[in-house]
Amino acid sequence: MTHPFLDFPHPIAFAHRGGSLEAEENTMEAFARAVEMGFTHIETDVHATRDGVVVIHHDETLERMTGEVARIADLDRADLATIRTHGGAAIPTARELLASFPRLRVNFELKCDRSPGLLAEAIRGADALPRVCVGSFEARRTAAIRAALGPALCWSPAQSGVLGVWLAGWGLPTPRSAFPVLQVPPAHKGIAVVTPRFVRAASARGIDVQVWTVDEADQMAQLLEIGVRGIMTDRPSVLKDVLVARGEWGGA
Repeated sequence: MTHPFLDFPHPIAFAHRGGSLEAEENTMEAFARAVEMGFTHIETDVHATRDGVVVIHHDETLERMTGEVARIADLDRADLATIRTHGGAAIPTARELLASFPRLRVNFELKCDRSPGLLAEAIRGADALPRVCVGSFEARRTAAIRAALGPALCWSPAQSGVLGVWLAGWGLPTPRSAFPVLQVPPAHKGIAVVTPRFVRAASARGIDVQVWTVDEADQMAQLLEIGVRGIMTDRPSVLKDVLVARGEWGGA
């Protein structure tokens, strides 16, 4: 399968949460820094406020990033707009992110059950469907946004989809896959996920493999050597250096 989000001549470099070891995560400042470095893709997370606004934030609560002991789901957008992170940044909305960086390709992780429908509205409103991809650990969330946005949506499955391709790598019969990309960790519960066998099985089915979250240069290089098509990192400067050295930096 092909999709504009994945249509890239080199392995895709993602600034994970905007590059959270080099900037304050999931802030407009982090995303702007990634864009200035030449990154074409970022990964981020979405929750929904009480009044139905999709906001960019990883945790269910605000405590780690702001010191405020409150759940996003218990606040209206107006309440959230008065709160700042420890570094002084506002918590952006999905609409603000898509509007502020109209060429940026954004990978959204759906962090709550209310986010799929609301994010679908934001994506449609920004006419951004060709430049987004979605995923979730909860398959029902991905199913909900796929139902809302249709077959043109780029998406990565939850664990069952990953398992099917992993088993196919061992020659076991599994159903053909309908998704264009697998976004996976290098290992899960001590079992290697991203192996040459796994990457070959995915490639044979026309599926790209993208790996999260990889912060060490040696591991980045090893994954690229076996054919992964994307890496998400909290250290974007390191990933850029690795790709430049390999002649595979495709950023701006």
